[in-house]
Amino acid sequence: MRTAIRQMGNSAGILIPKPVLAALGVKAGDNLSISIEQGRLVLVPATPQPRAGWAEAASAIAAEDDDALVWPEFSNVDDDELVW
Repeated sequence: MRTAIRQMGNSAGILIPKPVLAALGVKAGDNLSISIEQGRLVLVPATPQPRAGWAEAASAIAAEDDDALVWPEFSNVDDDELVW
Protein backbone atom coordinates (compact mmCIF):
# COMPACT_ATOMS: atom_id res chain seq x y z
CA MET A 1 0.00 0.00 0.00
CA ARG A 2 1.35 3.45 -0.85
CA THR A 3 0.41 7.01 -0.02
CA ALA A 4 1.83 10.42 -0.89
CA ILE A 5 2.99 13.26 1.34
CA ARG A 6 0.62 16.19 0.83
CA GLN A 7 1.03 19.87 1.61
CA MET A 8 -1.29 21.02 4.43
CA GLY A 9 -0.78 24.71 5.12
CA ASN A 10 2.77 25.16 6.45
CA SER A 11 2.97 21.44 7.29
CA ALA A 12 2.72 18.19 5.39
CA GLY A 13 0.73 15.05 6.03
CA ILE A 14 -0.37 11.74 4.65
CA LEU A 15 -3.75 10.13 4.20
CA ILE A 16 -3.89 6.87 6.08
CA PRO A 17 -5.91 4.26 4.19
CA LYS A 18 -8.98 2.84 5.92
CA PRO A 19 -7.56 -0.73 6.20
CA VAL A 20 -4.50 0.63 8.04
CA LEU A 21 -6.70 2.60 10.44
CA ALA A 22 -8.75 -0.52 11.08
CA ALA A 23 -5.63 -2.60 11.71
CA LEU A 24 -4.46 -0.02 14.28
CA GLY A 25 -7.90 0.14 15.86
CA VAL A 26 -8.14 3.92 15.42
CA LYS A 27 -10.40 6.36 13.65
CA ALA A 28 -10.25 9.97 12.48
CA GLY A 29 -9.82 12.26 15.48
CA ASP A 30 -7.94 9.71 17.64
CA ASN A 31 -4.49 10.63 18.94
CA LEU A 32 -1.37 8.78 17.83
CA SER A 33 2.14 8.73 19.22
CA ILE A 34 4.68 9.28 16.45
CA SER A 35 8.33 8.28 16.51
CA ILE A 36 11.18 7.40 14.18
CA GLU A 37 12.77 3.98 14.62
CA GLN A 38 15.60 2.79 12.38
CA GLY A 39 14.67 5.37 9.74
CA ARG A 40 10.99 4.42 9.76
CA LEU A 41 8.01 6.48 10.81
CA VAL A 42 6.13 4.61 13.54
CA LEU A 43 2.54 5.46 14.52
CA VAL A 44 1.04 3.92 17.65
CA PRO A 45 -2.36 4.64 19.20
CA ALA A 46 -1.68 7.08 22.05
CA THR A 47 -2.57 5.84 25.50
CA PRO A 48 -4.48 8.46 27.45
CA GLN A 49 -3.03 9.63 30.74
CA PRO A 50 -5.37 7.96 33.27
CA ARG A 51 -5.46 10.88 35.68
CA ALA A 52 -5.05 13.74 33.23
CA GLY A 53 -6.94 16.79 34.42
CA TRP A 54 -7.72 15.45 37.91
CA ALA A 55 -5.72 18.15 39.72
CA GLU A 56 -7.44 20.92 37.79
CA ALA A 57 -10.87 19.37 38.40
CA ALA A 58 -10.18 19.03 42.14
CA SER A 59 -9.05 22.67 42.29
CA ALA A 60 -12.20 23.80 40.49
CA ILE A 61 -14.40 21.82 42.90
CA ALA A 62 -12.56 23.27 45.92
CA ALA A 63 -12.82 26.79 44.48
CA GLU A 64 -16.60 26.37 44.27
CA ASP A 65 -16.60 25.17 47.90
CA ASP A 66 -18.21 21.94 46.70
CA ASP A 67 -15.74 19.53 48.28
CA ALA A 68 -17.70 18.51 51.38
CA LEU A 69 -17.67 14.85 52.35
CA VAL A 70 -20.28 12.82 50.53
CA TRP A 71 -20.65 10.47 53.48
CA PRO A 72 -19.70 12.61 56.47
CA GLU A 73 -20.47 9.75 58.88
CA PHE A 74 -17.40 7.92 57.52
CA SER A 75 -14.74 10.16 58.98
CA ASN A 76 -11.19 9.24 59.94
CA VAL A 77 -11.83 9.75 63.64
CA ASP A 78 -10.50 6.81 65.68
CA ASP A 79 -8.58 5.41 62.69
CA ASP A 80 -5.49 5.09 64.89
CA GLU A 81 -7.38 2.51 66.96
CA LEU A 82 -8.06 0.18 64.01
CA VAL A 83 -6.37 -3.21 64.15
CA TRP A 84 -5.50 -4.90 60.87
